[in-house]
Amino acid sequence: MSQKPEANPVVTAADSLPRQVVAAGTGTTMQVLIGSEQAPNFAMRRFTMEPGGGMPLHTNQVEHEQFVLRGRARVRIGGETHEVKAGDVVFIPAGVPHDYVAGDEEPFEFLCLVPNGPDRIEILDAGC
Repeated sequence: MSQKPEANPVVTAADSLPRQVVAAGTGTTMQVLIGSEQAPNFAMRRFTMEPGGGMPLHTNQVEHEQFVLRGRARVRIGGETHEVKAGDVVFIPAGVPHDYVAGDEEPFEFLCLVPNGPDRIEILDAGC
């Protein structure tokens, strides 16, 4: 069994990292906080959805582990809709359709951890 190369510790101010507009979303940006260049197993991303923004129904090939930092949103996972808020944790299994609609009061922001490796995103419904 081959060993993965040892990773080096990294400390970075999250707000110094670039934000990318998520083209499939509405009012949604994403930051890669820790990527495959820093960590061999998982990536950490921060998503921010402006009030009323969101992501359309889609699937990913990889699972998602999420922690809500602020705001509220409606998150549909498979056939169930959940109202989530700051302090909630969300698990989305690989291949399960999901979407997000941020609340109207403040931005909705969450950390999303995913395994490093190939991921194919399939948009199932372009409306948010």
